[in-house]
Amino acid sequence: MRDSKQDSRLVYSTDSGRICPECGQPAAACVCKKQRGALPATDGIVRVSHETKGRKGKGVTVVRGVALDATALAQLGKQLKAACGTGGTTKDGVIEIQGDHRDAVIAALQQRGLTVRRAGG
Repeated sequence: MRDSKQDSRLVYSTDSGRICPECGQPAAACVCKKQRGALPATDGIVRVSHETKGRKGKGVTVVRGVALDATALAQLGKQLKAACGTGGTTKDGVIEIQGDHRDAVIAALQQRGLTVRRAGG
């Protein structure tokens, strides 16, 4: 028989508000969020490629290797999407822009002073 105390976890407290499900601390004092927000380890080269895998044949421009935290990466993704005039997303440290906009993305990233390489075919 299972112990109901082991299966339950605190998600909200009237004293401290929301509770982080991973570390069990109040959301304002969450320690795991700070660890996830750390800069990813990169070699300093931003790679821009075009992929269709897993997207039902639809092509996207993929930007990897940008050494920015999550909020700055999302802001850069927003600027790149506006420069290309299309939609996209930023997730897991990767910027995806709908369509084949490699040349425009490379030019925009080089204007920001980043070292950019075209990856893939």
